[in-house]
Amino acid sequence: MPCFVVLLRGVNVGKANRVPMAAFKSLLEGLGYTNVSTLLNSGNAVFSSTGRSAAQHSSAIADALMKSLGFSVATVVKSGAELAAIVAASPIAVPESEHAKFLVAFATESSSLEGLEVLQSLTRLPERLVVGEEAAYLYCASGIHESKVAAALRGNVGKAVTTRNWATVRKLAALCNARAD
Repeated sequence: MPCFVVLLRGVNVGKANRVPMAAFKSLLEGLGYTNVSTLLNSGNAVFSSTGRSAAQHSSAIADALMKSLGFSVATVVKSGAELAAIVAASPIAVPESEHAKFLVAFATESSSLEGLEVLQSLTRLPERLVVGEEAAYLYCASGIHESKVAAALRGNVGKAVTTRNWATVRKLAALCNARAD
């Protein structure tokens, strides 16, 4: 059965938009998804489904979250194969000790990624931003909190994307890979 990853934007940061992971898992199971696992407390989950459309899953999950929680949550769903391709396509290689400084931006629509090109003017070497067809990759050499690009991704410019650090991306990919075995 195909594996999918769901990534919520801007939840459990501060006091607003709280999504308890146990409730999130139950919500996904209530939608008929199986083998549901959450990862960390930042809106990450892996699930299995016979349905193959990531866009349909994204819409169904976002609707259910709105009904359940009373607020809108940007929801990105990628198939395990799409996530594996995003990992494999990474144009930036960083040592494991730098994984927390390396972000991947995910979007439901690839056109949302194209809009991130405007952020190139904010990069300061050795920081790097590479916008690909399926994801954008940002290495914040001085740290995420020092990066103007990372700050912009958290703001209006990045409202159509959600980011995860490389360590989290790899853990999510590993969860999907384990289900394929």
